[in-house]
Amino acid sequence: MQVFERYSDVSLRGASVAMGNFDGVHLGHRSVINLARREGSPLGVISFEPHPRSFFAPDAPPFRLMNAAAKRHRLAKLGVDVLYDLPFDKALSSLTALEFVRDVLAGGLGISHLVVGEDFRFGKGREGDVAFLQKHGPEHGFEVTIAPLISGENGQYSSSAIRAALAAGQPEEAAKMLGHWHRIDGVVEKGDQRGRELGFPTANISVEALHLPRLGVYAVEFDVLTGPHKGSFQGAASLGVRPTFGRNSPNLETFVFDFSGDLYGADVSVALVSFQRPELKFDSLDALIEQMHKDYDISREILKNA
Repeated sequence: MQVFERYSDVSLRGASVAMGNFDGVHLGHRSVINLARREGSPLGVISFEPHPRSFFAPDAPPFRLMNAAAKRHRLAKLGVDVLYDLPFDKALSSLTALEFVRDVLAGGLGISHLVVGEDFRFGKGREGDVAFLQKHGPEHGFEVTIAPLISGENGQYSSSAIRAALAAGQPEEAAKMLGHWHRIDGVVEKGDQRGRELGFPTANISVEALHLPRLGVYAVEFDVLTGPHKGSFQGAASLGVRPTFGRNSPNLETFVFDFSGDLYGADVSVALVSFQRPELKFDSLDALIEQMHKDYDISREILKNA
């Protein structure tokens, strides 16, 4: 998948594209992307970094389901040929709807076809809507298709509903809306190495700026994306602040089953398969170790049937 981060740098033109924030790349997003598939045209996605909501409300609580790297991994798996990951900054946010159509979509990206959801808004003051696109898109050389909102058995697919399911410790429900397990991607960092001292070395990744699922222990699938240990594994992960050792910044620590090796600096992707228990504070290290053994045994059983 080719990635362009500025529309002025685009060399691939004529793509049929889906446009949106695509946080989580859930089933509703996939329906928009699928409508952009056209024989003879590259399949493209236009998205924005940072998320416009973060730009306009930088001090709001974290809400994103995935970081930029995770979104790119997911879009590549869907067969997207080109991602226009446009910087959402003061300059872009100041463009009128007509300027965005003329200068970005037509002049900058040179798209042939655009698909957006029926509730999509854009341009300074959110003045642009689907009716605006249907009127001005053809005037600037590209077709416009409006994707209807789609629903599942529990209502409309949305990032908000997925966040609610994850906050409740229900990754299985989130997966029904996502069409895949919810994943947290990151680079393995060196932690305080307490897990190694306890006999359970863990791979630690940051969850900074992400919406936090319910804190606790999860059965997980663990994919190493780069480095000599590239491959798919299983494990148990603790998401939380490690209260037994004081109050710490949240992170995700995964004990990878049947694995030996150095993962520091590797890009990894952790899929939350099943919530086991909430995060607890233990009175002693022996009590913690005993519970860790139980957690890992339970995770192995869960993952046998996942």
